[in-house]
Amino acid sequence: MSPEDIAAIEQATLAAVSPEAVEAWPGWLLPFDSGPIGRAKSAAPLSHEAPAEDISSRIAAAYRARGLAPAFRLPALPAFDPLRADLAARGYRPSQPTCLQCAPAADVAARAPAPPDAPARIEVARDAGEDWASLFLGEGFDPVEGAGRVASLRRGQASLFATLYDHEGRPAAAGALACHAGWGGIHGMRTARAQRGQGHAARVVGALAREAMARGVTRLFLQVEVDNAPALALYGRLGFETQWVYAYWRPGD
Repeated sequence: MSPEDIAAIEQATLAAVSPEAVEAWPGWLLPFDSGPIGRAKSAAPLSHEAPAEDISSRIAAAYRARGLAPAFRLPALPAFDPLRADLAARGYRPSQPTCLQCAPAADVAARAPAPPDAPARIEVARDAGEDWASLFLGEGFDPVEGAGRVASLRRGQASLFATLYDHEGRPAAAGALACHAGWGGIHGMRTARAQRGQGHAARVVGALAREAMARGVTRLFLQVEVDNAPALALYGRLGFETQWVYAYWRPGD
């Protein structure tokens, strides 16, 4: 993947999760946010080249100056070995290893299951309505964490929100698309606990892929945690491939 694409994906990520504030440093983006989304409150490199030796202390100071715990989102690549070693020596620990995956939008649209038959349907809107938000607040989800995610995604720049309704008209699955810097980012995928295993998530991703293509965006990306085997299998069937793996580095207890 080109350096330009790496930078564009990181910029598009923050356009979707829309932190409360962002500082752009040479080679880095520093988002600041009080919500639950790790990507919205962890410093991310804009390239996969070795960073400056003193970057950890400078970034940590910027977060602490805003009353936030410092956090780094670092790819598991050799170029970052010295920075990871430095953070480990300072008491930071890695968590939430996550795959950054990409796919051509046309491939995803072609591989996705057909849209549901009437009266089931998928609706795509520019606003995250109450039905869409309800998927983050239902049974099996932390309501406080869910409300924080909804608020962050609602602030997304030029985002679209897809809601799949079942045959009884109930919201069954949801997802969001943010098109920015030539990429379409898939975020906020949720399926109601009682509705899982029916292909709903794949249909939502397929609908978002078609929306991206309608806007001239041909490439998609998403993030999925390494230990989320069902989601990895789903996205693999849709044509997504891992480009790199990152982890969050935060101060230990």
